[in-house]
This record gives sequence, C-alpha cells and structure tokens, in this order.
Amino acid sequence: PGLHGDRSPIVRRARWAYTGGAPLGADTFRFFRAVGVNLKQVYGATELAGLCSVQGDREVDPDTVGRPFAGTELRIAENGEVQVRSAAVFQGYFKQEEATRGALTEDGWLRTGDAGFIDRRGHLVIIDRARDVGKLADGTAYAPQFIENKLKFSPFIGEVVAFGDSRPFVAAIVAIDATTVGNWAERNNIAYTSFQDLCAKTEVAGLIRDEIRKCNAMLPEAVQIRRFLVLNKEFDADDDEITRTRKIRRRFVAEKYAPVIDAMYDGAAEVEMSSEITYEDGRKAMLQSRLAVADRLERFLDDRAF
Repeated sequence: PGLHGDRSPIVRRARWAYTGGAPLGADTFRFFRAVGVNLKQVYGATELAGLCSVQGDREVDPDTVGRPFAGTELRIAENGEVQVRSAAVFQGYFKQEEATRGALTEDGWLRTGDAGFIDRRGHLVIIDRARDVGKLADGTAYAPQFIENKLKFSPFIGEVVAFGDSRPFVAAIVAIDATTVGNWAERNNIAYTSFQDLCAKTEVAGLIRDEIRKCNAMLPEAVQIRRFLVLNKEFDADDDEITRTRKIRRRFVAEKYAPVIDAMYDGAAEVEMSSEITYEDGRKAMLQSRLAVADRLERFLDDRAF
C-alpha cells in the first residue's frame, strides 16, 4: 500500500523526519510541523560516521541542531569552531596524512570547520563556516553567512551579502527576488518600467527595511544590520559574483562593490555605481546608476532613524 495511488498510508506511518546539511528556514520548518510531520534538525559529518547531535521530540527548535548524542563531547575553540570528540570520530583520510593532521587536534578532537555556540539549554547552534567568521572593530565576533541565511528566508530577498569585518557595524547589499517583489508591487499598485526601476522604488526599500527589522529581532544587538542598500541588479554567475551552485564569491563582491561598501560606512546618502553586466547571449555592457543608501530612504519613508 502506498506505492500506487494513495500514498497516505506510508506518510501516516512515518514517526520521524530529519533535516540537515544546510539551514532549512523557520517558516518551512514550521510548515512541516504544522501539517503533522515530526520534523527535527540534526548535525553531523562524514568524519563522524554520521550524526553528532539531534533534537528530541520535546525540544524542537528551528534555530538549533539539538543536543549531542550520549558519548559525544562538544567544545567551542577560541576561534568559535565547533570541535567534536567521540568513538565515532574517524581515524583519518586514506593515504592523506597531511589532511588528517589538519582535521584532528593533537588530543583527538575533530575540527568540523563550522562555527557555533552551545545555548543555555545545551543545544548546539551552527552559525557559519569558521573561516568566514569575522570581528567588528570593537572585537565582537559576527558571522556574515548566518545573517545572510536568515535574510534569505524572506521571499522578497534573492541574495544578500553582509559586511562588518574590522568595521564599526554590520551593513548589507541586498538583491531582491524579481518575481516576488514584482508581484508585490503589482498587488500594491506600484508601477515600474524595468527591474532597475523596481529596485529604485522607495516602497521597495521600505519592504526590504521591514524584512531586515524582522531579521534583526533574532540577532544580538551588536551584530544587527544598521545600513543597507538595494542593488539594482541580481548577483550573477556570468558576472563572477556567484558560483554556478549559487554561492556568493564574497571576496570578489567586496572588491567589485568597494565604493558602495565605503558609502554605507561613510554615512553617504547615495553612491554612484558603474558595473559590467553580461547578457544571456554573452554581450557585455556597463551599468551606470546612482543608488540610495538606507538611511536616506528611512527618513524619506517614515522620518525614523534605522
């Protein structure tokens, strides 16, 4: 039963379902829980022979990956990296002694490469890859990918890049999702002529501002986003801004948009931007534009400081 036609018998017999590998998103997580799927989050690695931690039935939380299994020890290194020790930790990579030495500490703990912390309940929270965790000018640690992932759970945001390393606060460049924001604009009778025109609308800036406020509510005050800019294009693999698997090339973006980033930290109300874009047929063109930074838009929209 369940293999043909009505599949509900198999669904009804499922007692547990697990998700791992990448952040799922709180709304998606709660949706599956709401329709009766006992979905929980886990964390693990091949070098751990599978899983390291799991959520209990009464400790489900979209922001954590649960408690470590019995016999598994966790510790957080000085750089924020999650390290694991248990009987399940591998002995090493086959015929790769140097890689093995890099993966294990001298006292036998596995370096996971992920940064995180253990909350007050003893749950493990993964925030970013350890190599990507930076520090603000005052020494506060911040994880750009953690912030970006939370923002990308918004249906209106396609991509986002957060900055803050050695800076006084966190700022972000946001690329909107053309389809969802376009539909939103039509429902709200906001006329626009092109994608660039849509990105420049103050109403769109207000929409993204509200999404950032929702994200900030889930972040410590020190690492909340204080300034942002809505980019007038999508991040594109043809422009070398993202990989073909949709991963941001952070260093390249930081270099390409250096004037934009400097403007956000210099307190500028707007910035001139010139960038090369690649069309689907391979042709290239220069995109010249003047972009408004969030503080000015905030005052224009509701006369309140961000």
